[in-house]
Amino acid sequence: MANSKWAVDATHSSIDFSVRHMMIANVKGTFHQFEAAVEADPQDLTTADIRFTVDLSSVDTRNADRDNHLKTADFFDVEQFPQLVFQSTSIAKKDEGEYAVTGDLTLHGVTKSETFTVTFKGQGKDPWGNEKAGFSAEGIINRSDYGLTWNSALETGGVLVGDKVKISLQIEAAKAE
Repeated sequence: MANSKWAVDATHSSIDFSVRHMMIANVKGTFHQFEAAVEADPQDLTTADIRFTVDLSSVDTRNADRDNHLKTADFFDVEQFPQLVFQSTSIAKKDEGEYAVTGDLTLHGVTKSETFTVTFKGQGKDPWGNEKAGFSAEGIINRSDYGLTWNSALETGGVLVGDKVKISLQIEAAKAE
């Protein structure tokens, strides 16, 4: 089957993250505004072209003060760097329906190669006859690799904010006409 264009259905998709806080807990958040350009055969992603763009000002950790801090120059600096962008560069099949998707991730003015595990969740028609496909993606990035180094030492040892950020995507896409 040839690659087709797919439109990500943002109302049925999510981009979430979690990071260690005070060395003892995880803080979770989400981004509400994102878009994607995907050309793929859902049954075989090895030839896919995937590009995600995330509006960093849409960050939501369920705490307005923390969200506002994340938008400042201490972290995302959304005035200077408003988006996170991921562009796939290579895709390798790992197992049935599971792929290692490697690409250029640009955040805070820095571009690095990152790999995410992407799983094809299934495909079918909705009640209106539209072809849909579902995917999940998981990965971990080090925020310090992107110049996101703000932190505060704890008197008990360790730091306030962990370096590793777990990223999780749940994607529902519709085949474009």
